[in-house]
Amino acid sequence: MNKLHLSEDEQDCLQELINVAMGQASDQLARYLDSFVYLKVPSIESVDADSLATTLDQQQAAMAVVSQGFFGYEGIRGEALLVYQDEDSERLADLLGYEPDELSKDEQLIDISSILTTTFLNVFASQIENQISYSAPKLLPSRANSLSEHLEQLTFNWDLALKVNINYQVTDYSFNCNMVLLIPETAINNIKVVLNRILEEL
Repeated sequence: MNKLHLSEDEQDCLQELINVAMGQASDQLARYLDSFVYLKVPSIESVDADSLATTLDQQQAAMAVVSQGFFGYEGIRGEALLVYQDEDSERLADLLGYEPDELSKDEQLIDISSILTTTFLNVFASQIENQISYSAPKLLPSRANSLSEHLEQLTFNWDLALKVNINYQVTDYSFNCNMVLLIPETAINNIKVVLNRILEEL
C-alpha cells in the first residue's frame, strides 16, 4: 500500500467503506440465491503494471472472467473483474434457478456478475456521496493474455493501481467467485481527497 502513499487513517477508512459495500453485496447475493454467503477479509494492495498483468494472466488459466468498467463524479473510476473457476461457472444454472436452455452459460455469468458489481459499487458510492455509472459487462475470451490485452485497451494509465480482492463463497452450493477491483493511480488520488473529507467529518 505504501506505493500509493495512503496514510493509516486513509487505509482504515477505505477498508471500512469496502467492508460495508461487500457486506451489502453478499446480502443481496444471499437473498437472490436463498443461501448463505461467506466472506473473507478483503485484500487491498498496490500493484504496478508489469506485476498486475503477470498476476492476472496467471490467474486466468481455467477461469471465466467478466469485466465491467465503472466511473463516477470527482474522477473516481476503474475496472471490476468477476473471476470464476470453470467448475463453478458450470453450476450457475442451478444457482440462479434457470431452466437448462433458458440462458447460455455466458449470459448467466454476465447476469450474476452485474448483480455483484453494481450492488457493491452503488453502496460504496453512496457512502462517499457519489454516483456510479457502468459500461456493459463483457465476458473476456478464454485464452492466454486476454485480460492484460483488455486492460491495455482501456483509457486508464495502469502504471500503478490499487487492487481490491473480495471472495464470495456460497456455502450451500460449494460455489465461490472473486471480485477484483482495479483502480488506477489517478483515481486513487481522487479517492484520497474523499477519504480525507470523511475523516475530517468524524
